[in-house]
Amino acid sequence: MTTLAVLSVASELFPLIKTGGLADVAGALPAALRANDIAVTSLLPGYPAVLGGIEDPQQVHSFNELFGGTARLLAARCGDLDLFVLDAPHLYVRPGNPYVGPDGKDWPDNGLRFAALAQVGAAIGQGLLPHYKPDVLHAHDWQTGLLPAYLKYSGRPGPKTVFTIHNLAFQGRFPYELLARLGLPERAFGLDGIEYYGGIGYLKAGLQLANRITTVSPTYAAEIQGSEAGMGLDGLLRLRADRLSGILNGIDTDVWNPANDALISATYDVESIAARTRNKKVLQARFGLKPEPGALLYGVISRLSWQKGLDLLLEALPQLIGGGAQFALLGSGDAELEQAYAAAARKYPGQVGAVIGYDEALAHQIQAGADALLVPSRFEPCGLTQLCALRYGAVPVVARVGGLADTVVDANEMATATGVATGVQFAPVTTDALIKAFGKTRALFADVVAWRNLQINGMTTDVSWKNPAQHYAKLYRDLVAER
Repeated sequence: MTTLAVLSVASELFPLIKTGGLADVAGALPAALRANDIAVTSLLPGYPAVLGGIEDPQQVHSFNELFGGTARLLAARCGDLDLFVLDAPHLYVRPGNPYVGPDGKDWPDNGLRFAALAQVGAAIGQGLLPHYKPDVLHAHDWQTGLLPAYLKYSGRPGPKTVFTIHNLAFQGRFPYELLARLGLPERAFGLDGIEYYGGIGYLKAGLQLANRITTVSPTYAAEIQGSEAGMGLDGLLRLRADRLSGILNGIDTDVWNPANDALISATYDVESIAARTRNKKVLQARFGLKPEPGALLYGVISRLSWQKGLDLLLEALPQLIGGGAQFALLGSGDAELEQAYAAAARKYPGQVGAVIGYDEALAHQIQAGADALLVPSRFEPCGLTQLCALRYGAVPVVARVGGLADTVVDANEMATATGVATGVQFAPVTTDALIKAFGKTRALFADVVAWRNLQINGMTTDVSWKNPAQHYAKLYRDLVAER
């Protein structure tokens, strides 16, 4: 089979820079695609963490002027990842988070910073580098949404494009006045181009102009075509429904492997699942919880936000611990929720623990030590934390939305009788429904055999990138064949 070259363009990529699931996808998918004769090179911004983490950087192009300064395009590697890095210090060399400043507000020039990434990605697709010509350009989220626009309005031929929505809530909206600085013609500013409610919509541009659109689960692909989850873009998505598909995410099962995970206290596999009890003991100590091996211990690893339903969980917390359960949370985000969970830990010592922030090692320990993992999201494009939970034998308790509905088999009567259940789903996404899910989970936990079956089913579920990579490979090949 002929090897296809794909340029993946993303604003973050694990292990170099990560704020969310986008980085995990951008970092893990290339390796999985290699088995399908797809050679992926990834283009990402030259943040300090990226420049400090790449290997053998070589300049392959220079820009005398790129949105306010000079820049270089570097070819480099990170482990087994082939990379292009856009080294533009005036755009990317800034402290902390890649999108927001120390004051917690978006960088005021984000429109230019990510237009540069999209413009360079399009230029590579159109032959900027004599030694590299990709067959397909794959752009991710609003930060790269202008890439298909730069291709379309250049007047020059280029490769086909795939645009992936990781979260429709983040849309990249900027004022019309930015148009001239973007280097796009006035005719681009129209309903069939980049115009969005009187301004410039980066995500909208990707949805409007890409050859194919994907999102990260089949259920989310259906949900965003409705007014409730479509967030103003449902009409466009319905119009392009024949170009839209949902492909579930996977996880890197080498990074997330309880059998050899160096970040957890005791390794185990499906044959030695009893060893999880040692991880639970360590987890209880880390969060200041009572050392009770028989207590049902819920874990949460999440951004603290309205989307994630963490306000609903906070309301239901008294009922959770009232049933004798324990609770350990790792997360950051909304300042009010951070303060509220810290206060809950003080109010319920020994039963509730909270670590505000993010700690990769602690995230692994929660997956390995919690009995159940809570994901009460109001909407969830795919979700990765429940996939890790399945892998680690932490029974996921999830809202019946998006990718959560697609990846967790609810322990209803039929699924339990036929031995295929892997977790607990609840709907609608309300405090009352969540409290009922606590009761259902508590009853399952009390049944030692039923609980162990849930754990084994989860641990033997294929949550790798193998199947998703096959779907992406077919999508790329179908696109190329359309020429």
